[in-house]
Amino acid sequence: MTTIDIVKKTRAAWQTLCNADTAKKNELLLAMADALVKNSAKILAENKRDMDNSHGVISDVMLDRLFLDEKRISAMADGIREIAALPDSVGEIISQNTRPNGMTIYKKRVPIGVVAIIYESRPNVTSDAAALSVKSGNVCVLRGGKEAFNTSNAIVDALKDGIESVGGNRDIINLVQDTSRNSATELMRANGLVDLLIPRGGAGLIRACVENATVPCIQTGTGICHIYVDEYADLEKAIKIINNAKTSRPSVCNAEEVCLVHKNIAEKFLPMLKKVLVDDRDVNPVELRLDENAIKIIEGAPAVENDFDTEFLDYILAVKVVGCTDDAIAHILAHSTGHSEAIVTENTDNAEKFVNGTDSAAVYVNVSTRFTDGGEFGLGCEMGISTQKLHARGPMGLEELTTYKYIIKGDGQIR
Repeated sequence: MTTIDIVKKTRAAWQTLCNADTAKKNELLLAMADALVKNSAKILAENKRDMDNSHGVISDVMLDRLFLDEKRISAMADGIREIAALPDSVGEIISQNTRPNGMTIYKKRVPIGVVAIIYESRPNVTSDAAALSVKSGNVCVLRGGKEAFNTSNAIVDALKDGIESVGGNRDIINLVQDTSRNSATELMRANGLVDLLIPRGGAGLIRACVENATVPCIQTGTGICHIYVDEYADLEKAIKIINNAKTSRPSVCNAEEVCLVHKNIAEKFLPMLKKVLVDDRDVNPVELRLDENAIKIIEGAPAVENDFDTEFLDYILAVKVVGCTDDAIAHILAHSTGHSEAIVTENTDNAEKFVNGTDSAAVYVNVSTRFTDGGEFGLGCEMGISTQKLHARGPMGLEELTTYKYIIKGDGQIR
């Protein structure tokens, strides 16, 4: 079956879901979660195939993204259950206005329709995207990366079994079987069939969608996240935040990639940074790529120009010494992808200046960037992190997967 045939089949199934009430959608979701756990052995067997095929082909941090065990499958199922427990935004009356002629205009939140998601080697995205789509009344077409194809296929089969077990239509979620670039391009240009395309992956995937998509598209994912250590920072607090933001899971888009340090505290702070990220780490020490001022203070690799424009997704951190908060803001505006930025400071004026001056989807004060995540924001697992401004920004939860329509009620009014 071709990619377009799969899209058409999915679109035809939308009529079985778009009018489903909250109770029915939650029934589907809970059955999907149970089916994931029930089919764990099959999913893990297929994941082992993918892992075996990927060793030596993708990096260790990307292998960690691909890897599944029973604990991770259980977490995926729990994520679906959490979505079932969230309030249903579909059907919400956003506004209501009665006109002088007596007609009443309602603005009502409704599903988008067919949502297509192109993503890379992260099996959990398969279940997250499917669950968010179902709860928001949308059908979805999933197009995963070739490294995770067998795993994703097994996950989708399990989810379909769960849907069918409670009388749902199996085709409300479907996985594209072609993992070549051609299938991605077909989704990008499926005008009239795909209502929203969400690319979730690296810079190359996002660029391809921007250049080729003729369907509505939301850019997500690429994260060159900065943490600025201000001259008024609590340095122990800064070390704790940076250590978490860089090393807790470097392969995700909310991990820190650039550290900016105020010149007045650089000589004291940079040796502290090196000790925690490099000297004290027996496993996976962080490679520091230092600008011309930082390298005069601590040892590391000299930074090249591209280092401040790279999403490393690895144990690598670019470090730059700046003169003031305005300089930090200017650097971020020039190099950020609009994902997440943080300032560590005890000075409320500098914090406010940083929050107002930067232009990213999430801006933190004395908090790790690793919290830019739907679950951490109380939105459940998210479809991705939107780095654009229309129509969604930041973690995309249920509300971001809806649109609205106007409903006008009257009693024979004419114009």
